[in-house]
Amino acid sequence: MLCLAAWLEPRYVRGMTLAQRERRALVETMRSAGPDAPTLCGEWTARDLAAHLVVRERRPDAAPGILLGPLSGYTAKVQARVVGTSFSTLLDQIYAGPPWWSPLRPIDAVANVTEMFVHHEDVRRAESGWQPRELATADADTLWALVRRMGWRSYRKAQTTVALATPDGRRAVVRSVSGSSVVTLTGPPAELLLHAFGRNEVRLETTGAPDEVRAVLDLDRSI
Repeated sequence: MLCLAAWLEPRYVRGMTLAQRERRALVETMRSAGPDAPTLCGEWTARDLAAHLVVRERRPDAAPGILLGPLSGYTAKVQARVVGTSFSTLLDQIYAGPPWWSPLRPIDAVANVTEMFVHHEDVRRAESGWQPRELATADADTLWALVRRMGWRSYRKAQTTVALATPDGRRAVVRSVSGSSVVTLTGPPAELLLHAFGRNEVRLETTGAPDEVRAVLDLDRSI
């Protein structure tokens, strides 16, 4: 059962950034779900995901391998050791945020918005019966700005022009292919961001030629 505290997380907590609020909600959802709960991160359980987050923020020697293939073997070995830490300790470390010596500490409010939001949904949406959360307007605007800026990476392999749109009429072309038709993905910013980060458990509307829509939905959207 999804954590009620995470579902009811206040839209705003005075003095806290969106990244910090999502971090707290993620920890509470993980705590409620338990270490063996599934996630949308392949075969990773909540414990595996927690270990990933701890390595990312507390093991600067291993964190580069999360993004750099040649270093991924070392990262996997470190994470395999970290995953043996008690689940409660892992959650406490995530909750505390990047330590003072972490390169992520000064940029937490910027660098960790997508990390915490997407992984929070990875745990939430792995549960049957999930529903999209209603986000505050300012939070939705933040996610829209992020997906507009980063979307080109996700859809760079598309063979057609790709546009993202929100129900209130905002629109951004994130992939432009000269002479091609357009595939438009429409939904709230949270759904668009999650899709751009490779998640398929989203609620979007699509317009465009059926075969081109399918090709876009089937893209490798890893960043």
